[in-house]
Amino acid sequence: MIGGFRALFAAMMLALGALTVTPAAAGVLQCVPFARQASGIELYGNANSWWGQAEGRYDRGHEPRVGAVLAFSSSRAMPVGHVAMVSKVVNDREVLLTHANWSYRGGIERNVRAIDVSPDNDWTDVRVWYGPIGKLGLRSNPARGFIYANPPRDETSGVRFASADRATAGAEAARGAY
Repeated sequence: MIGGFRALFAAMMLALGALTVTPAAAGVLQCVPFARQASGIELYGNANSWWGQAEGRYDRGHEPRVGAVLAFSSSRAMPVGHVAMVSKVVNDREVLLTHANWSYRGGIERNVRAIDVSPDNDWTDVRVWYGPIGKLGLRSNPARGFIYANPPRDETSGVRFASADRATAGAEAARGAY
């Protein structure tokens, strides 16, 4: 009787353990937090939502710039999209990307080649270096474009500097203008 109870208890615990959901990527570096940290662009959620979230918050476009994030669309191969930071612009059709979780699960790749293969030269179809084969990936990947990090704020913007003629300043002070 006790043996049967133990077997039943063990079976129940095994069933409960199977129902406990642990994200498949728990503890694995993903592209989104890496791109956020590398670029300074403060967007959250799946990579495929970044383009829409950026509207009105960050400039977006189809010209590669260092520090910008290339936002990939969802596809069969990438259901939640992908984001990667531009580390160097080689020319208008080629950049080097720094990103995470592309060639290797949780891995970081720095300065890997990506080329624009879109017919309109607008970075909406991109081939990216793929480590396991040691060259550009065999398939192209749909992309939305680039999200540009805001430039550093000029601390003096909006501040007016004035100088006063010492003689005028002395006369104004005497009249109590200060």
